[in-house]
Amino acid sequence: MSDLTEPSGVPDPSSMSAADLLGFDPFDPEFLREPYARYRELRACGAIFRTRAGLLVATTYELCAAMLRDPRFGHATGSQDDRTPDRPVESFLRMDPPDHTRLRALVSRAFTPRMLERLRPRVEAITAELIAGLPEEADLVSGFAHPLPVRVISEMLGVPPEDDERFRGWSEVLARGLDPMLTDDLMSDTERARSEFRDYFRGLVAIRRERPGDDLLSALAQVEELTEPELLATCVLLLVAGHETTVNLIANGVLNLTRHGLLAYAAERPRQVVEEVLRYDPPVQLTSRVALADLTLGGVPVQKGQAVLGLIGAANRDPAVFPEPDRFDVTREPGRHLAFGLGIHFCLGATLARMEGEIALSALAAAAPKLELPDAAPPYKENLVLRGLAALPVRLKSR
Repeated sequence: MSDLTEPSGVPDPSSMSAADLLGFDPFDPEFLREPYARYRELRACGAIFRTRAGLLVATTYELCAAMLRDPRFGHATGSQDDRTPDRPVESFLRMDPPDHTRLRALVSRAFTPRMLERLRPRVEAITAELIAGLPEEADLVSGFAHPLPVRVISEMLGVPPEDDERFRGWSEVLARGLDPMLTDDLMSDTERARSEFRDYFRGLVAIRRERPGDDLLSALAQVEELTEPELLATCVLLLVAGHETTVNLIANGVLNLTRHGLLAYAAERPRQVVEEVLRYDPPVQLTSRVALADLTLGGVPVQKGQAVLGLIGAANRDPAVFPEPDRFDVTREPGRHLAFGLGIHFCLGATLARMEGEIALSALAAAAPKLELPDAAPPYKENLVLRGLAALPVRLKSR
């Protein structure tokens, strides 16, 4: 293991830069544009290394996969019985068993492949409507990549369509709140957005309990095993996670396909294209776990309570698993990428995200096969965990 800490010991983290804490500066403009060169450098430091602040960072597919599969790694959030007003109920995304197992099982009933396949005609209809409404020059993020998954998950939950824009502001703040490094202002914004989101759902849940509909929120509201705080946290998770990463999947896909002159392949082999986008430029770049017991990872001792950062973006470009990993190859056979994680926290919405990505990219490729990018370097959001474009200007003159 390479050790990037100073010989004199671990310095005070409060006096350190992001690069000192993480081994890279996530907000450097060059890193935001293309983080994978830095990931290669970090992987060369070793499969697992320690930053100057003492944080362990796993860079290879083998170790990231091992961390995600190992039940001795978790989130150390404690039992739901331990929650107080100052320590509210988390979504099951950040829970460990048995709470995670119980809540995920309740929600997963709505995300079986058979039930999601019933959504396909509706996803196709929304996609066609959005593409037809795009002007010749458009921002594909605000005009297509964002509204598609928002409308899909909103309809699943039974959320009124006129509230979609309200969710965008809340969701963007909560997505930033996933970052492990938050300023006081951003922490305050995150808590306010979460509180407003939950208040909104509290009112909607009350309505659905009185007048149930044929939607996921009505079904969840009838589940007696769910406490109100658990139900509200789950609703917020489903709406945010149900669209935020899919927005990035679609936009990252269009950008990479167009840059490489391969957009037409999205109409011919959508499944392979989506899997390669997920591997090559994953919407989720990293994840973290806490050791729930003393253990070793890659031969390195990890003490109970110590956090380990898994660089998904680096693992998905590991040459030990993916031949020519830095080549965007839409003919590549779908492999074992970690874009949706592994183990008990494997993304519950993976099937839905894949379906939306395949439909969106294939329909856009068919409608605008000669789509152009007026801006060769579109702006990215400043987000450590999620990699997504702030805007993607396109020209659809060939439609």
